[in-house]
Formats: sequence, structure tokens, C-alpha cells
Amino acid sequence: MFTPDQLVVYPAQGVGKVERIERQTIGGAEAEFYIVRILSNNVTLMVPVRNAVNVGLRAVCTAEQGNGIFESLADRSGFTGYTGQNWNRRYREYSEKLKSGELGDVAYVLKELLLIGKDKELSFGERRLLEQAMGLITLELAHALGKKQQEVQTEIEEMFADVLATQEKS
Repeated sequence: MFTPDQLVVYPAQGVGKVERIERQTIGGAEAEFYIVRILSNNVTLMVPVRNAVNVGLRAVCTAEQGNGIFESLADRSGFTGYTGQNWNRRYREYSEKLKSGELGDVAYVLKELLLIGKDKELSFGERRLLEQAMGLITLELAHALGKKQQEVQTEIEEMFADVLATQEKS
């Protein structure tokens, strides 16, 4: 159960704040809803309390989990390089991972796209997914670690400075 003023993460939308819990009658049935305002775009969502876990609503990660995400981003051992895999298949896989709302999945997409960008120019769709993943990660880690979002993004960009320098040359 989430409480008013608690920071939560809604899959593919990012960090939001539970503004209140309210009862509403919809279709003749009364239900409780979390009213969540997404911080990045000010969109307000109504999430049924009963179904919150099923839709992936979760608390912002802890500082310990956030530091673990930084470690996973820095670890390039599992990346074998761009394999020429079908972009449509990769796009679907990455979109599903972003929709999962799991921070580890979002970090995976971010890291893969940054590293693929070292070997080839990213398409428009890939760049959009990269921006979405970066926004989701940086905002959540900023709240978890008590930093500014731009500060977190700068740290990630520094971690991938070699990759980003290659992309700028192309």
C-alpha cells in the first residue's frame, strides 16, 4: 500500500508522486484509486489500488539498489558488440523492457543502446528509446540517491564517454 506524498514508479512513465487516494464509483462499482502525478510531464494517472501491483506500480528504488544500477551500467562484460540483429526484434524487446518498469531492465536497454551506438549510428527509433531509458533511469536514481537528475545523467555520460565520443565523430 502506498501513501500520499510517496514517490512511486509507474512503468514506462517514470517517477510520480501519490497525491491522494480517493474512492470513486465507476460502472456502478466503488473502488479506491491512487492519484499519481508523473513528475517528468505532470500527467495525472488514476491507478486502482487493488490492481496497482499488477500494473507494475512500485516504490522508488533504494540508494543501495541505485548504486547497484550504476555498477551494472559500468560492467560491460556481457556485451559482445553489435550483432546486426534485426532492428524490429530489438525494438520490441527494448520496448517491452521499458514497459516492465523494472529498473534493471531499463538499465539494460540504456546500456545496450549506448554500446550499440559505438558500432553503428542509432536510428531515430533507437535514439528515442535511448532518451526514454535515460530519462527513466536518471530521474529515479536522482530521487533514490538524493542527487539532481542532470548530475546523474552526467555521471552516466562520463561512464560512457568513450562510446559517446565515437558517436559524435560519426
